[in-house]
Amino acid sequence: MCGKHQHDPFCNVPVRRDFLKITGSATALGILGGNVLPGHARADALTRAKRDQMTPNQIIAAAKRGNERFRSGVRKNRNYLNEQQASASGQYPAAVLLSCIDSRAPAEVIMDLGLGDIFNCRVAGNVENPDMLGSMEFACKLAGAKVVLVMGHTACGAIKGAIDNVELGNLTGLLDKIKPAVQATSFSGERSSKNYAYVDAVARTNVQMTVDNIRKNSTVLADLEKQGTIKIVGAMYNLQTAALDFLS
Repeated sequence: MCGKHQHDPFCNVPVRRDFLKITGSATALGILGGNVLPGHARADALTRAKRDQMTPNQIIAAAKRGNERFRSGVRKNRNYLNEQQASASGQYPAAVLLSCIDSRAPAEVIMDLGLGDIFNCRVAGNVENPDMLGSMEFACKLAGAKVVLVMGHTACGAIKGAIDNVELGNLTGLLDKIKPAVQATSFSGERSSKNYAYVDAVARTNVQMTVDNIRKNSTVLADLEKQGTIKIVGAMYNLQTAALDFLS
């Protein structure tokens, strides 16, 4: 059973009397599709109409609920083939993520999302650059995504590398983009890559600075946020607890 989520449009087994409510206004609250009744398979891809009904805050709330499902082990029973077929002719993602390449933090999995729900830009240390900004501008201005989410994570190897001043080919320049977060992080304990509390504090600073840099370096995204069309936010994913913590 879904417990407290049984009335959630993301839940896979809502009670039957809520069917009309879920398929009506409540569908605007989810990252969408999904099987609304047990055993009833259908195309699950997010449509333009459903995406356009949602506000940025509703999309963020939906991502939080998806992470709750992931943590509790009650993820949706998806039919990825249906999602693939339904999205083949068009995509209408609700958000664009800038996340780390860490194999333990795939955004679609930890937020219980499906094919076509989000754009996902991945780079070690989840730092922005002109190519990433261009991708986000495409996602929001041209494709209609309403949330830009920068997602860092605990125990990040790129953060450790920046702290340790690692130099290795092209990685050197990438880590240089993280070093301002190392310098800007206030921390009273041992400032070492062996101190995971410090590593996580720098990762959190790096997320916030990246959010600020997106606004600073992309007038397209900054203007969309000022208009209320999109929201630019940050979050930290905990590898130990599987919790996704959205930053204020």
